[in-house]
Amino acid sequence: MLSHRSRVRVSVTCRWTVLDFLRRHLAGPVVTRSMSASVEPSTREHGEYERAVQVLNGLQTNAAVLEQIRRLGDRQYGAMEVARVQHYMDRIRLEPQKLDQLQAIHITGTKGKGSVGVMCESILRAHGLRTGFYISPHLLEVRERIRLDGHPISKSLFVKYFWDVYNKLDKTRDMFSSSLGPREQHSGNMPSYFRFLTVMAFNLFLQEKVDVAIVEVGIGGTYDSTNVIPSPVVSVITSLGFDHMDILGSSLPEIAWQKGGICKAGRPVLTLPQRRDAMDVIRQRAAELKASSLQVAPPLSSYPGRPPSKLPLIYPFPPSL
Repeated sequence: MLSHRSRVRVSVTCRWTVLDFLRRHLAGPVVTRSMSASVEPSTREHGEYERAVQVLNGLQTNAAVLEQIRRLGDRQYGAMEVARVQHYMDRIRLEPQKLDQLQAIHITGTKGKGSVGVMCESILRAHGLRTGFYISPHLLEVRERIRLDGHPISKSLFVKYFWDVYNKLDKTRDMFSSSLGPREQHSGNMPSYFRFLTVMAFNLFLQEKVDVAIVEVGIGGTYDSTNVIPSPVVSVITSLGFDHMDILGSSLPEIAWQKGGICKAGRPVLTLPQRRDAMDVIRQRAAELKASSLQVAPPLSSYPGRPPSKLPLIYPFPPSL
């Protein structure tokens, strides 16, 4: 078991590696954008926001979805997850290919994925890029999960995009796809809480024209709602450990298989040194899913206070396994 200091070190290592990758692969002209001053919401705006949150909370809860997964088995229930999310995206006329415009950085892992995402967002924003950040869970308000330019979206913006997505889905309830199965008929064939927010975040990021979207996985990776992203700029797997074992598996290789599912064909994958059996699975998953390369972060000792000029341990695919 890693000590707290060791966990911090490997997390920082992964962050430096991701930032060096972004520095080399997202280079280009940038435009500095001024931040608009925050405006205190009106009483009416606050009421509209509370109404939207109330309706959102009326959708199938994450706890209910997790209970179904535990009862049916992760692979039986999860195999259709990407199809479910694509179904809801189709109903609001959001083609998956449009998500490529987000230049998404897709992040999974057990420890460090939130801090890796926050640091990536901060650096990119400091260089003038308009950033979107999708993260979970929230601490106080649900709008914390969807961020623009480093800040939770405003209540008015949440209301605008919530009803935009909700009303389009409400009008297309009769477009139910039988291929999704009867279990999807919950809440009148509306998406669950996390699925709804995922679709809403992608729609918002596209409409608000972000330059890059940092997207954190909810649970696992292979069967996560966010895995609808077809071609991220890079997939990132932070430090792996034992989490959600009743869903992801009871061994580290099983968990690594789930996390490694965010690898995409022709796209690079970044990770850090993992336990040998977990690293073997990550390499296998990256090769199986035809990732362009797997880059492993070097030891933290090789970072003398600045990003390295080059990254060692780069595995081109297909490797000899």
